[in-house]
This record gives sequence, C-alpha cells and structure tokens, in this order.
Amino acid sequence: MSDITIPGGKIRSFVERIENLDTELQELNEQKKEVFSEAKGEGFDVKILKEIIKLRKQDQDERDERESLLDLYMRAMDAAPADKAAKAA
Repeated sequence: MSDITIPGGKIRSFVERIENLDTELQELNEQKKEVFSEAKGEGFDVKILKEIIKLRKQDQDERDERESLLDLYMRAMDAAPADKAAKAA
C-alpha cells in the first residue's frame, strides 16, 4: 500500500465541509423549531402549518390528484356497509 497516495488534505477538506453543513443544518432546524413555537404561542395550529408547507412543496397536479383520491376513498368508505368485526374493534 505504500505506493498508493491518498490525498489526505482533500479528504480532510470534504469531511470538514460536511461537518460544517451538519452544524448549519442543526442551527437551521433549531431556528425552525423556534418559528413553530412562536406560531403556536400566537395560537396557530402547528400541524396545520406543517400541512400547508407540505402542500406548497407539491405542484398543482399532485395536489389535485391527492385530493381526488382522498375524496374517492372517503366516498367509497362511506358507501360501504359497516363491518361488524370492525365495530367490535
């Protein structure tokens, strides 16, 4: 193995950059928690805010498809006769 040269400086550079990004991510996640906490303190429902954020990440076609499937499944479930075994649970 002595004839193989491993660029230790380059490896260190990548590792340090990744470590710095991990630190930045932790800081950003902490800031995100603080914003959710602030919103909750002002009376907003955090679950709903997270759902809005999730929906805004989707394009309109994805949202429409999801809403259509949800509506279809809910109507199918409502139209189905009640199962006695499910009621017992």
